[in-house]
Amino acid sequence: MTGPASALSAETLTVRYGKKIALDHLSLSVERGGVYALLGRNGSGKSTLVRVLLGQQAPAAGQASLLGKASWKHRSELMARVGVVPEEPDAPPAMTLRQLEAFVRPLYASWNGRAFADRLFRFGVPAEVPFGGLSKGQKGLALLSLALAPNPELLLLDDPTLGLDPVARRAFHEEVIRELADRGTTVFLTTHDLAGAESIADRVGILRDGKLLVDEPLEGLKARFRRIRYANEATDERTEFGTELDAFDAVQVKVRGWGNEAVVSDYDDGKFDAFRAQDGVVDAEAGSMSLEEIFLAVAGEKVPPPGEPK
Repeated sequence: MTGPASALSAETLTVRYGKKIALDHLSLSVERGGVYALLGRNGSGKSTLVRVLLGQQAPAAGQASLLGKASWKHRSELMARVGVVPEEPDAPPAMTLRQLEAFVRPLYASWNGRAFADRLFRFGVPAEVPFGGLSKGQKGLALLSLALAPNPELLLLDDPTLGLDPVARRAFHEEVIRELADRGTTVFLTTHDLAGAESIADRVGILRDGKLLVDEPLEGLKARFRRIRYANEATDERTEFGTELDAFDAVQVKVRGWGNEAVVSDYDDGKFDAFRAQDGVVDAEAGSMSLEEIFLAVAGEKVPPPGEPK
C-alpha cells in the first residue's frame, strides 16, 4: 500500500494488549495533500494506531510507514519531517514559548522562526508566559505553532481540540486549512469533534474494535447514507411487512409511533423512487445526514464524552 504518493500507510497492522486485540489486521493509505479524519469511540484503537504510526510502539504484525519509510526503523529521521500535536498539551511548565522555541529549534534545519512568531501573535498566545500558566486552548495552539514551525510534510493530530473552547477550536481548524492552502501539508487526525472534522476532512475512516469499518472520501460517504422516513400501511394486496427495504442496505431500522425510520448506506434516487412506489409505503421522504449521524449509525453507540480514555 505504500507508494510515492502515500504520506502515511498501515499494512495489516495487529496490536495486542494481553488477550485484547487493539488493532486487527488494519490497513489504510493516506495520499499526500489532504485531510484524513479517523473517528472512533474510546477504546476503538485510535491512539494505539497513532503510536504505531509514529514509531513509538512496535506492532505484533504488519508495518506502518510515514512518507514512504517504515516508522519503527526510521523514527528519528522521520520526526524531522513530521509535525505532531498530542491529545494532552505537554511541555515543561516553567519554560516560556520563547524558551521552548530556542530548545527545539536546533533539531530542525527547516525551522521558520518568523512563521512561529506570526502564529502566536495571530492566536493571541503570549510568548513570555510560562507554559504552565497558559490556558488549555493557548497550550493547544502553542503546540500547533511548534509543530508547524519546521514546515512539516505531514501533520499528525491526536484529538487535538479535546477540551478546547469554541474560539480555540475554530482557530485550530482555520490554521489547518490555511496550512493546506499555503503548502499542501498532509493532515491525519483522530478526533471526537465530528462537526469540526466534517468542516475540514476530505476523507474519513471509522474505527471500531480495532477494525476499519469505513475508509472513503467524505463526499461519497455522505452521498450514500440517507435517513428514510415513511408510514407502513396494510393494503388488500400487501400481506408481508418488513421486506420493503430489501433493495437498500439498511444499517438501522426503528419503528416509531407514526411509522418507520431507517438509515441506509447505499442510497440512490432510482432505488428510492422504486421504494416509494411500493404498495403500502406512504409519505416516504429521504433526508441527508451529518457526519456525526453517520458515525452514530455505523458505530452503533453514542459518541463518548470528551476526556474519557481512548
